[in-house]
Amino acid sequence: MALTITCPICGKRNGYEFRYGGEDKGPRPDEAGLTPEDWCDYAHMNNCVAGVQKEWWCHRDGCGSWFTICRDTTTNLEVAEPAASAEAEAK
Repeated sequence: MALTITCPICGKRNGYEFRYGGEDKGPRPDEAGLTPEDWCDYAHMNNCVAGVQKEWWCHRDGCGSWFTICRDTTTNLEVAEPAASAEAEAK
């Protein structure tokens, strides 16, 4: 099955129009307190989970915007963000 990604500006498009930017690891850490090893881990280490993970994508052949999606790596399908609903239920 081909990857289909929903661009927030252009809508659903074929995955070939996009460029993968890696896992979304959250906000960039404060560089002042990082050792070179810590910075290397942040910049280069990926979780590579078998399941849903949050990722950065760029609409390379379209509007050029960067955005995050949740993708199930086992089925290669875009999914709703499960973390937001789980956090809301916990409150």
